[in-house]
Amino acid sequence: MPTPEETAQALGRVLGGTVHDLQRLSGGASRITSSFDLRTVEGALRPLILQQDRGAGIVGPGRVRTEAALLTAAAARGVPVPALVAWGIDEDVDDDDGAGGGGGAGAPGGGGSGLGSGWIVVERIAGETIPRKILRDPEWAAARAALTAQCGNALAAIHSIDPDGIEGLVPADPLVEPLAVLDALAEVRPAIELGARWLSTNRLPAERPVTVHGDFRLGNLLVGPAGLRAVLDWELAHRGDPAEDLGWLCAPAWRFGGGAKVGGFGAVPDLLAAYEAAGGEAIEPGRLHWWQVYAMVKWAVICAMQASSHLRGVTRSVELAAIGRRVCESEWDLFVLLGLAPDAPGQLGHGDAPDVAAPDAAADAPAPDAPAPFGRPSGAELVEAVREYLEGDVMEQSEGGARFRARIARNVLSMVERELRLGPSLVHAHRERLDALGFDSDSALAAAIRSGACDDEWPAVGRALAASARDQLLVANPSYLPT
Repeated sequence: MPTPEETAQALGRVLGGTVHDLQRLSGGASRITSSFDLRTVEGALRPLILQQDRGAGIVGPGRVRTEAALLTAAAARGVPVPALVAWGIDEDVDDDDGAGGGGGAGAPGGGGSGLGSGWIVVERIAGETIPRKILRDPEWAAARAALTAQCGNALAAIHSIDPDGIEGLVPADPLVEPLAVLDALAEVRPAIELGARWLSTNRLPAERPVTVHGDFRLGNLLVGPAGLRAVLDWELAHRGDPAEDLGWLCAPAWRFGGGAKVGGFGAVPDLLAAYEAAGGEAIEPGRLHWWQVYAMVKWAVICAMQASSHLRGVTRSVELAAIGRRVCESEWDLFVLLGLAPDAPGQLGHGDAPDVAAPDAAADAPAPDAPAPFGRPSGAELVEAVREYLEGDVMEQSEGGARFRARIARNVLSMVERELRLGPSLVHAHRERLDALGFDSDSALAAAIRSGACDDEWPAVGRALAASARDQLLVANPSYLPT
């Protein structure tokens, strides 16, 4: 990737002007996002956003061409999106179809730009994207009240875009990736196998494919005081079932602690009513539910992928490392949706849920003054000391991104403390559940689920795995569990 100085010079050449205040906003697995101001030759100052692909092997530079076409078509359909300023593909990098170059919206793009394999520039719009602020801060109350209907309207408009008119918009089979990705990562997750098996055995009839955004949720929606201002991040768009976008928005993972089932801010009937009123097709409850289950399986796999990026050394990050322990959140949500979680309403009923109370690890924990193999302080006491240092000195003296990362590190250390205290008894409980099912390992259980050998034992297997997901949450994030 070019340096910030090289990026600023390249942007000035491509856009015609001088670049000021170039700031990197994020560095995701596939793209780097930066903000900057462009002083045009006429003297005007334009606030803009740059997104750069990390390399041809990540997203594929040809994807930029598709995204540029999507932004143009979305704007024509009335979807609130940032105005497209320019885009390009460097000619020395082969894209998906062998074509290079390109540009649009009043500025040239293409070969030799110096901006990387694929890049796109859009206008920068004022607003908020942080979900917890949108859902909790009083200043966004009016926006929260308007968002459900606005999301329904925007999704109906997105789904009205003719997919045949967008070059490179490929179909996506929802059941192809999850298990293939798990295998590639060498991850063994029986709970995800169970979710994928349910999706396969309950697969819906194929619907007429439409243009699907692919990641429509808070975090990718720019919100102003009056509500939705722009739909962002179109890089996962594809041909598919319109219910996919609706199910994704209604998935538990994207409620960010909010109690409402639509993104933490709205009710499902209101969303569907607004969607249909804006021209969207009627979505049956069972169809929406199938896509909600799919969303949890997909997000669990994505979390495992992000953690793998850290573990393999591609991008070393405490945030990515912590995300790996969030897989159990999606697994728990999956079991709640399937009615398999303890105390979760659903097909099994409350009376059928087994007794899966948390093991009493306190009895197994050593007394505070017990001698440790390596002397005092013990490993747990050292972790506690570092956590307290992060909570105090580091977080109090930091701000912005540094404070955010310190908070994540604090949370990771809290997780390690809980694992040191609870881990042995929780591992023992999981082994007992495997024994009761007749398996000696997670690998054996996962293979049996995938083959269909456990289909006749669905409730027992599901309840055992739900109990283990709950135990993982006791370590990873106890606050995620219902009280």
